[in-house]
Amino acid sequence: MKSRMTVILLAVMAFYALAAPGVAGEKKYKIATLPKLDGIAWSHRMREGVDQYAKETGHDLWLLGPSKSDAAEQVQIVESLIAQGVDAICYVPFSVEASEPALKKAREADIVIIGHEATTLENVDVIIEPFDNHAYGANVMKHLAANMGGKGKYICTVGSLTSKSHNEWIDGAVAYQEANFPEMSQAAPRLETYDDAATDYAKLKEALVAFPDLKGICGAPDPTSVGAGLAIEERGLEGKVFFSGTGLPSTAGQYIKSGAIQTIHFWDPKIAAIAMNKLAIMILDGKRDDIKAGLNLGIDGFTDLKQDPNKPNLFYGQGWVDVDKSNVDEYPF
Repeated sequence: MKSRMTVILLAVMAFYALAAPGVAGEKKYKIATLPKLDGIAWSHRMREGVDQYAKETGHDLWLLGPSKSDAAEQVQIVESLIAQGVDAICYVPFSVEASEPALKKAREADIVIIGHEATTLENVDVIIEPFDNHAYGANVMKHLAANMGGKGKYICTVGSLTSKSHNEWIDGAVAYQEANFPEMSQAAPRLETYDDAATDYAKLKEALVAFPDLKGICGAPDPTSVGAGLAIEERGLEGKVFFSGTGLPSTAGQYIKSGAIQTIHFWDPKIAAIAMNKLAIMILDGKRDDIKAGLNLGIDGFTDLKQDPNKPNLFYGQGWVDVDKSNVDEYPF
């Protein structure tokens, strides 16, 4: 017969086995994080967040994405994840419209969908954004206008004309310019660069030739910061053509230090990945009702979520990071 102490120890061990995340007694969730594109600095940093949170929770979390910016390839991955029977997908769509049928199929299979950089997604449980997109765009333009002296022509880039977040950022930037800097204007319609630095470089180099009086570049995609820096350096246009837009220090920092570009703006994709996966696990744990205005996810930038008044499943965090020559070395990614 087991002693009373043995029985107590076994009971305690059973309790912790049930309470500890990802161990025997608790369901181990399978959650995939699917960015627009894998193999770039942004997705590498996002993978760090996924891997860290997997270790913290014990759940089976991983990141995978298309090898190129292609909506069809991304949708194929969604279809594959449905077939694998994952519990949730944290999704950053290249094209919202192209994604909707596959996401609808996923939800019909009881797969939780967490959206990011996609305020108009419909087949989704929750959308989490790091900030209000129009406000972010206005901030980008504020820095560009300051460097341009509030005058002159500029051009804008987006990854795709169907990339909702990119276009909302540029909408916010242009609206801010028109309201505050009437002596500035767009030189041409938005350039579609497919989230590819080489494409950014090629199209911006053409724009610098086509518009010799161009003074500014407003970039929504992260790779534009690199393409702009290289194009400006090659033509010796430092101090004559200015840049403000999304970028990461690991890729754009060299151009900030050289003076080819002035400011980059971003949120930490590592933290965004943790936020998405945390929300997915909350829903899978039956805590959907806890996702509401004021929710503190316990991670920087997501400590007081704001709820969109017109779309109850859309939430915003608290801000962005502005980086210039004075603080570029403070961010190791």
